Amino acid sequence: MTQPVTDDEPIRLAVDAGADGSHLDHFWSRSVGAGRANEGLRADWQDHLALVVEECGFSYVRFHGIFHDDMFVYRRGDHGTPVYYFGYLDALVDRLLEIGVRPFIELGFCPRDLARETETVFWWKGHGAPPRDMDAWGELVTRTVRHWTDRYGVDEVRHWYFEVWNEPNLKPFFAGTRTEYLQLYEVTARAVKAVDPQLRVGGPATSNFVGDNRFAGEVEDTSARIVADSDELDALDWQPVWLHEFLAWCHERRAPVDFVSCHPYPTDWALDEHGHGAKLTRDADATPRDLATLRKIVSDSLFPDAEIHLTQWSSSSSSRDHTHDHLQTATFVVHSVLESIGQVDSLSYWTFTDVFEEAGAGAELFHGGLGMITVPGVVKPTFHAYRMLHQLGDRLIAQVPGIVATKHSGSGRCSLLAYHYPPQMSRAVPASVGDRATAEATLTTGAPRRLSVTVDGLAPGASVGLERLTVQDGNALAVWKEMGAPSEPTREQLSWLRARARATRVSSSTADAAGRAEVDEMLEPWTLCLITAEVAAGR
Repeated sequence: MTQPVTDDEPIRLAVDAGADGSHLDHFWSRSVGAGRANEGLRADWQDHLALVVEECGFSYVRFHGIFHDDMFVYRRGDHGTPVYYFGYLDALVDRLLEIGVRPFIELGFCPRDLARETETVFWWKGHGAPPRDMDAWGELVTRTVRHWTDRYGVDEVRHWYFEVWNEPNLKPFFAGTRTEYLQLYEVTARAVKAVDPQLRVGGPATSNFVGDNRFAGEVEDTSARIVADSDELDALDWQPVWLHEFLAWCHERRAPVDFVSCHPYPTDWALDEHGHGAKLTRDADATPRDLATLRKIVSDSLFPDAEIHLTQWSSSSSSRDHTHDHLQTATFVVHSVLESIGQVDSLSYWTFTDVFEEAGAGAELFHGGLGMITVPGVVKPTFHAYRMLHQLGDRLIAQVPGIVATKHSGSGRCSLLAYHYPPQMSRAVPASVGDRATAEATLTTGAPRRLSVTVDGLAPGASVGLERLTVQDGNALAVWKEMGAPSEPTREQLSWLRARARATRVSSSTADAAGRAEVDEMLEPWTLCLITAEVAAGR
């Protein structure tokens, strides 16, 4: 993590585009999240996924519910005999591979006929409970994975990831104990490896980082909840849930671990999953710091080579947080990602689409959905954030607070991405649940900051492109408000809105005869600015 700039300090960088730099892993685009498997059978969901794969570069997609009843994978027959059906899963995975993205498989929740408790969570009534019959669960996992290796080939499935469950430390998602989850993990991991030892499996997929001891025992102890205000949150020792216990269990039991996973939302909501608090956010660098903590834990563990995948992450976990629709979430994403370079293998944004039914459908077009794209296909600022991040190269040339410079080893193109996260906003962008008041107030925070960039080593006369995402440009919510905020936009209105949502502000200049280009302009708060140019031949 870099030190934050002061209120009046310019974002300043002078860089030689011909410098070799160091390898830059696009960990932010390795995976992206979605709601549940059955939603993936919808045409609009698939269209949205195809768009973010093409323009944002995502390689994997993760979702809940592959074993939920609406996928019909498992049921008990008339005489209690298991009946397996993979038709819906095949249709979904076939389409994913056609789009060019692989599944990051989440093995859960239970099918109704195996669940110890039923209808524990979500509008779609997921069965978040341990299986009544662990042998039957293991057989379900093995049959499913073997079906995939038979259908797609083991060489393909070896590229996939298999994560055991989702947020088992939270009772709605897993009505069991920590030990029961660890037993479930062991059975599931061995069932996956029984098909092919090279398949990759991991966990514990817990949420969230916590600053208290409520998850120190077998189940959540709400009496251990710390009551803290926003100024006190940063002094707490934030740690991932169950990770130490998970790694110790797997070592003692010799259970396989190819990767570890958890969900590092930058909020205090893990201190308040029961709705009694103010839903505060931690400081603006909470995510980079949490990822560094994870890296140290894993590196110091008995599984130092395990990959680290953060399989859900956003500014908050609420699908009714209006901040998700606003520009500041895009800037938060870029800030957090660029300050976390080199720490983890993936940081999966939750989610790519507002086709997401955990709380049912949203009441209006912009309802605070988690997605980068609204249900009728209007891109939000977070889409542009990931699209711009995807334009970065595979070599990191330089980085200072507020800007990163990269180049593409194959094409010789130079790409820089600047962001203005106002220092007056010392916290991760606040949630705005219930209405847009907090989100609108956040958007007005801060003052303009000068961006001063000098790039040498470009091709003489090279075209230098600038693209800006601002409050006025490429901001779908602002355009919708200009239209009168129609609750049910017509087809014509949606067509106009889709086009305007893509209309970021672009301009161009040229490098001088010596191959130098300079950018000097004022950035309004929350603005993103992408700069691209061609490097001189031989550099």
